[in-house]
Amino acid sequence: MNDMRRIQWRKSSHSDHDGGNCVEVADLSPVVGVRDSKDPEGPKLTFSVAAWSAFTRSVKSSAHDLA
Repeated sequence: MNDMRRIQWRKSSHSDHDGGNCVEVADLSPVVGVRDSKDPEGPKLTFSVAAWSAFTRSVKSSAHDLA
């Protein structure tokens, strides 16, 4: 896997609206990296692009109770 220290992580523009409970994502082609924005040195997860796209589509469609 890529050297995680050199990866450009990005956070949702909505992250300031939920008290800081958010994740950051990075393009780690051929996968998507995900980490907790409050613990950037902590564990990182990777997902296939297809799996991450399916997840984000389901969140955007309000398929999950995120309140």
